[in-house]
Amino acid sequence: MAHSDTIDQIAERVDHLLLRHEELHRTNVLLAQQVQVLTLERDQLKSRLAAARARVDALIERLPTSAPASPEASA
Repeated sequence: MAHSDTIDQIAERVDHLLLRHEELHRTNVLLAQQVQVLTLERDQLKSRLAAARARVDALIERLPTSAPASPEASA
């Protein structure tokens, strides 16, 4: 009788471990999908940042190189 109880306990433990493995696998798949989405979002944001920097640099290039003289400086 004790031998049968031990086998039943082992079988129950194996079933529990299999269920836990399946849960962890599903969680891992979901996390991998989230990483993929976030990586894409990050790459898009980096691209937008680079474009914005380029626009700012272009605007800076269009600024006059020296400020006009103030009336006080010419007096």
